[in-house]
Amino acid sequence: MDSTPPEDEAVELFWAEARKVVGTTRLEGVVGQDPLAALTPPAWSFGQDAEEADELLALVVAGVKTATASALWEWEEEDEPLPQGGDLSIVCDGAGEPRLLVRTASVQVVPFDQVPTAHALAEGEGDKSLAHWREVHERYFREVLAPYEREFAPDMPVVLETFTVLHPKPRRRG
Repeated sequence: MDSTPPEDEAVELFWAEARKVVGTTRLEGVVGQDPLAALTPPAWSFGQDAEEADELLALVVAGVKTATASALWEWEEEDEPLPQGGDLSIVCDGAGEPRLLVRTASVQVVPFDQVPTAHALAEGEGDKSLAHWREVHERYFREVLAPYEREFAPDMPVVLETFTVLHPKPRRRG
């Protein structure tokens, strides 16, 4: 079961609220439309399904998860530019509901077998060890790369991204 794609209207409403809270509209009155305020950041969810998206989002909300990793080959196959420091993103839950605005702090591409222990700790998953990170991510990369006819390799390039949460959106009660 995949996580539900975010609805454009919900993302736009979240962005309208978040950009006021984080101050991306402050200069509009002085210098015109702020480019950051004009463009809605990309919206996405962690993981491969709704349950995993919610579990990983909960780690971010708790302040435990401040990093993520992806396969460089996936970015290349999708013809997408890599994230860069300063980029904004809207992170959604497994139902596609926008929950957080995050800012990319750093991006680094390293071989899988050279991912540092500090990154595994920053991802905050399992026992936070490098051994756990490698086990879980090898399985993940094998699955995510299969449609591209690419195979996991210990020296495959991995995109390591760290981020900070700028604006949380509390879950609706109801």
